[in-house]
Amino acid sequence: MTIDYDVVIIGGSLAGYHAALAASQLRATVALVQPKVDYGFINHHALSEIAKLAQKLRNAAGFGIHARHTQTSQECHISLAWQEAMLYAQAVASNLEEQYSPGILAAQGVDVIVGAGQFQSSAQLAFVVNNRLLRARTYLLASGSRPEVPEIEGLEATGYVTLANIWQSLNKASLPKNWVIIGGVPQSIEIAQTLARFGCNVTLVVKYSYVLPHIDPEIAILLQAQLEVEGVRVLTAKPVTQVRRIDDKKWLQAGDKAIETDEILVATGQQPNLESLNLAAVGVKWHGRRLVVNEKLQTTNHRIYACGDVIGGYDFANIANYEAKIALKNALFFPRLKVNYRCIPWGIFSVPVMAQVGLTEGQAKHQFRPDEFLVLRQYFKTVTAAQLRDETTGMCKLIVLRNGEILGASILGAEAGELINLIALAMSEKMKIKDLVNFSPVYLSFSEIVEQIVTEWRKQKLNNNLALQDFMEGLFHFRRNWNL
Repeated sequence: MTIDYDVVIIGGSLAGYHAALAASQLRATVALVQPKVDYGFINHHALSEIAKLAQKLRNAAGFGIHARHTQTSQECHISLAWQEAMLYAQAVASNLEEQYSPGILAAQGVDVIVGAGQFQSSAQLAFVVNNRLLRARTYLLASGSRPEVPEIEGLEATGYVTLANIWQSLNKASLPKNWVIIGGVPQSIEIAQTLARFGCNVTLVVKYSYVLPHIDPEIAILLQAQLEVEGVRVLTAKPVTQVRRIDDKKWLQAGDKAIETDEILVATGQQPNLESLNLAAVGVKWHGRRLVVNEKLQTTNHRIYACGDVIGGYDFANIANYEAKIALKNALFFPRLKVNYRCIPWGIFSVPVMAQVGLTEGQAKHQFRPDEFLVLRQYFKTVTAAQLRDETTGMCKLIVLRNGEILGASILGAEAGELINLIALAMSEKMKIKDLVNFSPVYLSFSEIVEQIVTEWRKQKLNNNLALQDFMEGLFHFRRNWNL
């Protein structure tokens, strides 16, 4: 049976769901093909909120890293807190599952097809699923990714969990006491902190010099310090070389350290779900862990587009949704839109939140001379709202050109996710920092730190002008004396 569509979306990722709904709102005929109904992305979002609940429950129960409860009493508090947190997460996941259910999508005009399929190698491009031939003007690959498991001696034989199945492992009455997370991605930071807040002994092992390789080093050091304060043991620049099971315990060799643990979480990266789609037959190329796409998100087959983590990068919902909008509009209309990640923020749901947009200081140094840009810093301890809420950990770091153009920002602190949105909006509207001089945020609010950043810029600008004035006066006196 042949069915014609404007666009066929392959994959059950969050970006795929958003693209399908957006296509239906544009009155396009759309089919969403997914191998199975999978709400793994929802479980992750629910899990990211558990750390915040853990802190509230811990404070209410009165236990923590330096608690003086008896061991039995503390374990009881932890167990009860964990059960309450999981009930909360399950309720959140259930609500979101309803929102993204096939019935809701169908009511919006999306033809949801559950089943594995592949592109057909023939004169006319088509996608075959459940013996159905789906023909469309264009296709969008949003099939998501799965955990990439590194080749470590003894890992398969010893056993481990990944980001894909940790939800099932955590959804139990009690938690394993000791965890080793082989990490280096944002989710590993979030889970390490969450487990530590429920009394687990957590060791985070990363092969990089910092907890994450793509964030500002100053922010990375602060984030690592926060993790360590909460009881997470962080080992940087320590590649895991082998894993063994000895006397019912799991052991890892990380650099020069041997670590005993109850459970191992592998969270080193993702690989796209591409193998079963028969892409080579229709001229779609990929390299390593990502599809080859141009700035319009077209693959090497001009009728097939891609978005989300199938084209590489961290698994961030807002970035995937941005890509889905660009790819979908190009697929349905004239392909003229290009992706530009400069003003797209991203964040880690740690506590406090870490968020970033645009260039870091290191990236700015590679693109500009040191005298071409300024680095502005403010700390949350100076913000009144942070003092009142006892959330003074963190800093806001802004990178600006001498002409006031905002190049980027890195923030670690309470409400960082909201603050980075404000800065990203200013960047997208091409506002310069001087345009924020009259910014007067509601008092009390964490936006006060942006106002303080602007004040710092004005001070530096004034000092630079005074320095230039002194230099010119000195040059004038030198020339006058030389002429004498």
